[in-house]
Amino acid sequence: MRLDASIRRRLWLHHLLFLALFGLAIGLLAWLSLRYSMQADWSDGQRNTLSVASQTLLAGMDGPIRVTAYARDNPALRDAIRRLVGRYQRHKPDLSLAFINPDLLPDRVRELGITLDGELYVEYRSHGERIQRLGEQAMTHALQRLSRGRERRVRFLVGHGERKPDGIANHDLGSFGRELEKIGIQPHALDLAKESQIPAGTAALVIAGPQTLLPPADIQVVLNYVEQGGNLLWLLEPKDPSGLQPLATALGVTALPGVVVDPDAPRLGLSQPDFIPIADYGPHPITALLRSTALLPQTVALEIQPPTDWKAALLLESQSRSWTETGALDDSIQFDPNTTERSGLLTVGVALSRARPETEQRIVVIGDGDFLSNTYLGNGANLELGLNILNWLTLDDTLIAIPPRTAPDPTLNLSDRALALMAGLFLIGLPVIFLISGGLIGFYRRRR
Repeated sequence: MRLDASIRRRLWLHHLLFLALFGLAIGLLAWLSLRYSMQADWSDGQRNTLSVASQTLLAGMDGPIRVTAYARDNPALRDAIRRLVGRYQRHKPDLSLAFINPDLLPDRVRELGITLDGELYVEYRSHGERIQRLGEQAMTHALQRLSRGRERRVRFLVGHGERKPDGIANHDLGSFGRELEKIGIQPHALDLAKESQIPAGTAALVIAGPQTLLPPADIQVVLNYVEQGGNLLWLLEPKDPSGLQPLATALGVTALPGVVVDPDAPRLGLSQPDFIPIADYGPHPITALLRSTALLPQTVALEIQPPTDWKAALLLESQSRSWTETGALDDSIQFDPNTTERSGLLTVGVALSRARPETEQRIVVIGDGDFLSNTYLGNGANLELGLNILNWLTLDDTLIAIPPRTAPDPTLNLSDRALALMAGLFLIGLPVIFLISGGLIGFYRRRR
């Protein structure tokens, strides 16, 4: 076919018209994309879509939610936060996200207790919660706790040398009490010398290391409270002088003699062997999301034999080389099998629960109270552990269960022979094929 000037002009006009129409179509699509959004999750198991439980929770939360990410200028970290929060924003448009470099606001960071780069602080209806681990489960659990409108009152037993929920001394729990207020739990001191009964509406009672013997009447009030279905957090101490043996018997809890020591503590940078690092947690809602190590100073080991109507779950356990030291804590301490000392994995925290007519009664016993004190609250996962304990004790149902969704087979394992074949195909075979085909095409064109 011979192409004259007229035909060439018409072909150029056709090309220009096609380019103009194509550009117009692209422009219209771009304009529509700005006005209307459409997203689809094609991943296996819908891994990039919020679960139905999270969507239902967001639908029931009235009012704005503010998420502040305390993250340095790390593009990868900030992008990961945007992707997580964006999944929530698609279902709740009034959920906002702001980034703050923690190095620029050190006072605010200390006030909120921010310890990790990329930590989130979620605010809803004048309450806030910190999120240290990025993920749907942690985010949804925090929103669920914030969404509860009812006030939860926790009573701290005082009058016998206990740690005060508003105290400023090193051994008191004032900092922990302020953290409880941020998540909607109101701590109140309870002096049984002034009140003959534990007030109605108490979500949980906290006994934090009494230093003197409790009067028999006070012990009976505590026993009646537990017998009637009250929730309890009992922070035991070595050589407990409180006289609460009737309570321990009712719960099937025995405090072993001595203090738990860990010979590996100096390797972890701990100056004293009676500072116990807790890295492995029991399978329980309280510890399910804990990833950091908790630090328990001066801990007593527990032996648990609960009555038949109680269910016991392990929370905290010492390392395998630890033991209960009954002698003086000096440089020459060692396990003595010929005494009452126990060695191995020792239980230092347990959760008890039993069914009641309308709800579930919950009790937590920890062999240490220092980990929540003003001195040690900021160490590792101590604060998160304490908040999780009180949340579990005071909530009227369990946390939303969100099963993890992962790719069915995210790894590809190839043998050395398969790797060699693939390398030969792509590095040698394909270039040779392209060279031969190009040469043949050029040869045939020249012959024409």
